[in-house]
Amino acid sequence: MSPSRLASRVEREPAVRALARVGIAAIGLLHILIGAIALAVAFGAGGNADQSGALQAIVAVPGGLFALGAVIVGLIFLSVWQLLQSITAHRRSEKLVEVAKFVVYAILAGAAISIAAGARKNSSASEQSASGKLLGTPGGAFLLAAVGLVVVAVGIDFLVNGVTRRFERDLRLPPDRWATITAILGRVGYIAKGIALVIVGGLVTYGAITSDPKQAGGLDGSLKELTKVPFGVVLLVLIAIGLIAYGAFWCVRAFASRLKEQ
Repeated sequence: MSPSRLASRVEREPAVRALARVGIAAIGLLHILIGAIALAVAFGAGGNADQSGALQAIVAVPGGLFALGAVIVGLIFLSVWQLLQSITAHRRSEKLVEVAKFVVYAILAGAAISIAAGARKNSSASEQSASGKLLGTPGGAFLLAAVGLVVVAVGIDFLVNGVTRRFERDLRLPPDRWATITAILGRVGYIAKGIALVIVGGLVTYGAITSDPKQAGGLDGSLKELTKVPFGVVLLVLIAIGLIAYGAFWCVRAFASRLKEQ
């Protein structure tokens, strides 16, 4: 049996599909938590408004370790699902997109496992440290600027996706009340995440140009920078609400949409 046919058979297994849906819901939960933390930051509270902060927030609540375990299982199977999708995809461009998703979800699953094992890290500080090391190497500033521009490009893609509602093509929603709700949440969420990524990428690029690693602190650092500029708090609140909407979109999508089949 060819790898493509084997992957196609595995991805049709009910257990694999069910656990992939758990992973989709886990992505939604993390974005809701990131949005909630960002909202708290806007009103003067602390917290890390990024994936590590969201994962640590799960552990902090009663029974959180068990919930994080479910998130880990879901993320692992979601990454496996994307790997299967990359094998069964027909076009090279689709394969590359699915492989990229696999890598992102696998890294996120690894971060969740690390936090479940007791690690407590500030990803913003880690990203600043990595940026500082990169700036200290020959040509590092150009590489860091390239990374920033890639993040900006991804953010613009999210914005276009939300404005044009391109994301609806892959939803495969049955024609019921969930279709309208999911589309609205997705549109708001994609636009908000796009703005957040453009800000992150812009600051990373600016940090490369000015040789200032403090400007390249990832999502948490970028959102906190907004509180220092005029009307930045208002923008941060809007982005936070949008991220919560994006997370809700993923949660609804986890149970209301049909999973993609090649």
